[in-house]
Amino acid sequence: MNKKQKKTLRRILIVLAAFFILLALDKTGILDPLPEAGRFILYFVPYLIIGYDVISKAFRNIRHGNVFDENFLMMIATFAAFGLGLFGDGQYSEALAVMLFYQIGELFQSYAVGRSRQSIADMMSIAPDFANLEQDGQIEEVDPEDVHVDDIIVIRPGEKIPLDGTVIEGESFLDTAALTGESVPRRASVGDDVISGCINRDSILKVRVTKEYEDSTVSRILELVENASSRKAKLENFITRFARYYTPIVTIGAVLLAIAMPLVLKMPWSVGIRRACNFLIVSCPCALVISVPLGFFGGIGASSRIGVLVKGSNFLEAVSEMSVLVMDKTGTLTKGEFKVNRILPAAETQKEAGTSGASGMSRAQERLLELAAFGEGYSTHPIAQSIQEAYGKDVDLTRISDTAELAGHGVRALLDGKVLLVGNGTLLQQEGVVFTPEESFGTVVYVAYDGQFEGTVVISDSIKEGAAEAIRDMKAAGVAKTVMLTGDRREAAEAVGKELGIDEIRAELLPADKVSAVEDLLKGLQGKEKEKLGFVGDGINDAPVLMRSDVGIAMGSLGSDAAIEAADIVLMDDDLRKIASVVRIARKTMRIVKSNIAFALIVKGLILVLSAFGLAGMWAAVFADVGVAVLCILNSMRV
Repeated sequence: MNKKQKKTLRRILIVLAAFFILLALDKTGILDPLPEAGRFILYFVPYLIIGYDVISKAFRNIRHGNVFDENFLMMIATFAAFGLGLFGDGQYSEALAVMLFYQIGELFQSYAVGRSRQSIADMMSIAPDFANLEQDGQIEEVDPEDVHVDDIIVIRPGEKIPLDGTVIEGESFLDTAALTGESVPRRASVGDDVISGCINRDSILKVRVTKEYEDSTVSRILELVENASSRKAKLENFITRFARYYTPIVTIGAVLLAIAMPLVLKMPWSVGIRRACNFLIVSCPCALVISVPLGFFGGIGASSRIGVLVKGSNFLEAVSEMSVLVMDKTGTLTKGEFKVNRILPAAETQKEAGTSGASGMSRAQERLLELAAFGEGYSTHPIAQSIQEAYGKDVDLTRISDTAELAGHGVRALLDGKVLLVGNGTLLQQEGVVFTPEESFGTVVYVAYDGQFEGTVVISDSIKEGAAEAIRDMKAAGVAKTVMLTGDRREAAEAVGKELGIDEIRAELLPADKVSAVEDLLKGLQGKEKEKLGFVGDGINDAPVLMRSDVGIAMGSLGSDAAIEAADIVLMDDDLRKIASVVRIARKTMRIVKSNIAFALIVKGLILVLSAFGLAGMWAAVFADVGVAVLCILNSMRV
């Protein structure tokens, strides 16, 4: 508990003791000899002790033009009850009880909100307090914002990594739990990239900074977390609008009740006013106004505890309705670690296959791989890097000229003045080269030189651990259809899709085709308001698709900055299995929120009617207000 909560608890305990003592004295007749004003003061003093902040808030809000809120309702109802006691029935205990139990409910609510915020606060604690900047052999403790790209920082054991960078000296284990929810530490050694917010466990690391603080992982996460509460779900916005109109209506209803009952039914004025007081207490909308956002906040907090950042309750609501999940293949379902696994020279060069070079490959294979490496010499694409890695030698780029990367097709260049083609079958067809199609599993790269087909290099990517389990879990969680998008050949894509159990595969797509594919899938959901489409991706070319989908999910730790900014949900450790967990959390959140709304409206509606007809007293009104609020808050905390 914080200081404010402890202070409120002390006030509650003091007034609770005073309430029971006064109630006992009242019921035993000990207070009967006292004049009415004396009994009024005995009850009104503890009332002021417990309710002064509610009264002051009510007057402050009235001054600012915000008249109709729960503080106003409580003040008017209890003042009226005390007035009735002073001028008639002497029932002060109920007025004190209303304010006392209202404050108990408020304390409980404050504690519940604090608990729900704790997981978000834990994520906020990843913010570094300082950075150890190394300059001229000296270490100076500075603000992380004063460190710049290419500066060297030192992270001692137990300290947070303040900025993103690359390890240049040392080896240690990093605790990433605050970011990813993963308890197993990760090893970091020279050459490894490290991200801010992790904790260095056991050895000193020297890191070269690669991003300014405002661009670092921790800074971006904190900004996303801080903005999460401003993005409200449709249901949350409805409750806010409902309360705005509901409270003035019931206040006017209470006034009419107080006047109409005595005039129409010839009742005493005190009876009409008491029923109006009950009506005001019951009508207090705090059960709805608090429990609904608390439920969503709990869902966002539960997600953050497993290493998933949800940027707002509106996205949590959308995930609960997600029926179609579209996934990019490379980097999302597969590791994106391309390796050359087959080198197939063209038929006319196979005669050289019997003679092996020093690498264990035939001369024809070495020549084919060399040509492919020259063609991919300027490219940074993972496929190009895997070819260069398999070649294992430096490429003399002075022999290459007029290199042109043709999006979605491959590379065209001049090698020693002759045309070299490295790419897919479409590229060779466009250049008029006759080639032999290859049906191997994986990415097939055809090579042609000086108008002649030289052969095929087959590159394959391995499926991520847990990908098949993630697909099964998503379907079990209620995702009806899974779709895979890829630029790979259909044969390779279908092999991956079959192994993972994916429902629909769309292959041989150019980057722009992914948006069209998602648009097409969205058309299939038109008219189905309660069905949403989600997309999971990690590359910069996925950003437009992430923004176009109903729910964009980015792979966080290895994903691009553009994808994370465009996404609505970020998986901090790239574990696809957590998508099913978030779907379950979201659906449970929506069930709880809807049950809170239904329960609160039914109970309040019933007791409002009973109060109007004099069949429910002030104690029933207290239950309809405080009791319902506490039960709804307890229900929300289940998330």
